[in-house]
Amino acid sequence: MRLQIAPDARPQVTTLMLATALSVILWFIPYAEILTYPFRIFVTFIHEGGHALAALVTGNSVLSLTVATDGSGEVYSATGGVLSQMFISSAGYLGAMSFGALLLLLIRRAASARVVLAGSAALVLLLTVLFGFLAPLWNLSLPGLFTLFAGVALPLGLFAAARYAGPRLAAFLVGFIAVQCVLNALFDLKNVLFASALTEAHTDAFNMARATGIHQLFWAAFWVGVSFVILSLALRAYAVGKSRPAQPDLPFEDAPLEV
Repeated sequence: MRLQIAPDARPQVTTLMLATALSVILWFIPYAEILTYPFRIFVTFIHEGGHALAALVTGNSVLSLTVATDGSGEVYSATGGVLSQMFISSAGYLGAMSFGALLLLLIRRAASARVVLAGSAALVLLLTVLFGFLAPLWNLSLPGLFTLFAGVALPLGLFAAARYAGPRLAAFLVGFIAVQCVLNALFDLKNVLFASALTEAHTDAFNMARATGIHQLFWAAFWVGVSFVILSLALRAYAVGKSRPAQPDLPFEDAPLEV
């Protein structure tokens, strides 16, 4: 099937392709993870924030949110019934994928890149204050030092980019963050899929299996499928035309582009 990219979408698609190419290249360069490390931690905040927000939506309390130096994270919350546990367990990987898709749609449709960067900074800061700092103190435990450090440093960097980066750089950063959310969610799900097939590792899929009685491999595969559906819908919406451009100041040529 031939997909025609709308003319007004081509500047943003070019930005997205550059961000994707850079992300893939960095995966294969030794020690390049140092460059992408802040983005990895950002995605972990989004993943764990998905669990925390899902817990609140289902009427449960969040006891703590922790992000570790290795990029892993944990959310401790009170658990409700089976449906509540399923929603909370699914909200991590699918939340990160959905957030990446949302960034694509925001930058494509309505919001300026600087507003998106500032909003992302505010989200991480809010998650850190509410669930990484206040919630542990309220439950008589100590907040994680790295969680607090990263939860302040990342927003400062994003706010600085929103304030001082030019339109081209800001748009590229949003595209790069969106790609990192999508790729990290997919690669993490791949790891969960293999872990579910070969081990009894304590993952979100393991939590789903414990809540439902259905093997964790099913849930890992189910999340992979849902993630591809989300990504497919986001990319299709990203490529179609609209009444007015959201980012008229991007620098790329509006040359014909077909895939």
